[in-house]
Amino acid sequence: MMEQNPKVDWFFAKDSPWKQSYALLRKIALSTGLREELKWGHPCYALNGKNVTLIHGFKEYCALL
Repeated sequence: MMEQNPKVDWFFAKDSPWKQSYALLRKIALSTGLREELKWGHPCYALNGKNVTLIHGFKEYCALL
């Protein structure tokens, strides 16, 4: 499991209707060995310097994109 990036912690600390879901998606993403970064104001997960997925919240749902 990769380490959490402290630069991304603020995203998970802020109030959001998706707060619990964000935490679960973060745990899943980090369990894959991807490196956590902050890009475009959202947690982004990369492998070998290439973006693989990011966590994003919308009005009706949140997702790994």
